[in-house]
Amino acid sequence: MHARRWNRKGVETILAGLLLVVIVVVMSVIVYSWSMGVFGSILPASSNGKEILVLENAGFSGSNNVTLYLRNTGTAVTTVVSYYVIDLNGNQCAKTTGWSKGPYSPTQLAILPLTIPPPPSTYCTWIGAPFTFQSGNVYTVTLATSHNNQFSFTIQP
Repeated sequence: MHARRWNRKGVETILAGLLLVVIVVVMSVIVYSWSMGVFGSILPASSNGKEILVLENAGFSGSNNVTLYLRNTGTAVTTVVSYYVIDLNGNQCAKTTGWSKGPYSPTQLAILPLTIPPPPSTYCTWIGAPFTFQSGNVYTVTLATSHNNQFSFTIQP
């Protein structure tokens, strides 16, 4: 009787390859964790704090004006320097110069009156067709701060 001998060379090669992949992944995780710990302690932390604006209410006055009531819930003083109002069709009124509101301290309520004037007006830069606030339509308002952070809110008259 012949004893049957299995050729285990193929299985050993596969197991060796899998073991090598596992070792590389584990070592990569260890090096990444170590480097983040080292560099995290070396790099300076931001001293400016964090800007967080939360929309509490929006009040509409006519078809061209809205007042946003925002709460600064962050740890940084915030100044809003520009705004963009976009309708559902992608039309946009952008007020990027000559307008600024703030500074608003942490926990302070910010009251921001925004205007989208009818054309022909140079108050804001229009992209697409000019529009006004219409009841039932949804608009996206994006605010930019002096720290170059953007906050977007959805409002509806």
